[in-house]
Amino acid sequence: MIHQISLVCFCVVNIFMFFGDAGAKVPAVIVFGDSTVDAGNNNYIKTLAKSNYLPYGRDFPGGKPTGRFCNGRLVTDFISEAFGLKQTIPAYLDPAYGIEDFATGVAFASAATGYDNLTSNVLSVIPMWKELEYFKEYEKKLFRFMGKNNAKNMLREALYLISAGTNDFIENYYIIPAGRRTQFTVEEYSNYLVGNSESFIREIYNLGARKISLAGLPPIGCIPILRSLNIKGGGACRADCNKLARDFGRKLIALTAKLNKELTGIKILFLNVYNPALHVINNPHAYGIENVATACCYLCNRDSPFTCMDANTYAFWDAVHPTEKLYHIVADHLMKTTLAELV
Repeated sequence: MIHQISLVCFCVVNIFMFFGDAGAKVPAVIVFGDSTVDAGNNNYIKTLAKSNYLPYGRDFPGGKPTGRFCNGRLVTDFISEAFGLKQTIPAYLDPAYGIEDFATGVAFASAATGYDNLTSNVLSVIPMWKELEYFKEYEKKLFRFMGKNNAKNMLREALYLISAGTNDFIENYYIIPAGRRTQFTVEEYSNYLVGNSESFIREIYNLGARKISLAGLPPIGCIPILRSLNIKGGGACRADCNKLARDFGRKLIALTAKLNKELTGIKILFLNVYNPALHVINNPHAYGIENVATACCYLCNRDSPFTCMDANTYAFWDAVHPTEKLYHIVADHLMKTTLAELV
């Protein structure tokens, strides 16, 4: 009798481990994209696009550089925590984790990648199609670990978060002379990327995804590296780049509306990260932030002595990426608005 009770308790505990609170609408957060959501996959591939050294991660639990391009946690980590899941989402290629860790959240993202496969070639990182292949591999592992029916249920209820596009425009279109600029106008390239985004969403839909959040671009004209190059504009945000980000966001909004109508049972949510980030940049003191124009750790290499004392007073950690503070603010905004219906 005691053995039977123990067995029942063990089963109940395992169910809660895999699915959390029975009333929870999101049992896992599954992440695709670029450095804004890469939890450290680039640590395990041959690329220069790595951040597995201090001062990166100095404010992460334990002061550990994980490969996140940040001083601490990412927006996806905060979203996972807000759903009552783990505080940090592990990188799929990290050998320190196994399928039991990935059952409630996993990141396939790779810094410096984009919707355009050619973008990933610039710094030899993981293209989006490969992230999809890793997801298929993950699915098979999940079937064996949880049983096919339980795994399918989990995958259907999980939140899929996609964040990409910035590298396509900044690296592949504007910076590289022989990049996509020789083939497309900005408008044409934007449409091309939206088409690739649609194909990716349809792929994960066919693999069981039903709750999908599609992030727009941040105000890329305000990242420190572009502001520093805007000498004629006095170091202000680049209005043209911000307009590009807004226009691309409108196209993604139209895409979500289209796919919500066409694909049975799907719920696609557009994540507007542009507005909350720009609000912080325009009203920094309301958030306890003192510096939005330069980065806490501008160069951020292993020997950099130019790291600020308190990253919470900065909007940007390095020349491109936000601080943990800004990520937390954006995640909090998304949880109170777009993602609120999934809580």
